[in-house]
Amino acid sequence: MTTDFDEKVLQAFLEKQEQLFPEPVAENEAEAEAYLEECMAVVADSVQEVLDYFEEEGVDTEGAGAEDILEASEVFEVGDGRYLIVEG
Repeated sequence: MTTDFDEKVLQAFLEKQEQLFPEPVAENEAEAEAYLEECMAVVADSVQEVLDYFEEEGVDTEGAGAEDILEASEVFEVGDGRYLIVEG
């Protein structure tokens, strides 16, 4: 996992941020990057890394399938096989 937020990650967050927040927290890439750095968001390179992240954070995922976890409001699909995880 990484905390490097490239253009594709920032765009995914800007487009989908309202799945986690009632109103936008960023209006452009610079604001999005600042917000993601502040809340210590991470980019996972695979579904397995997303699952590992939640396990390491102590989130009870027992009984939840990968699809359920990927549909969590704090998980943003980037579109290239990566996922952005944002703790709201």
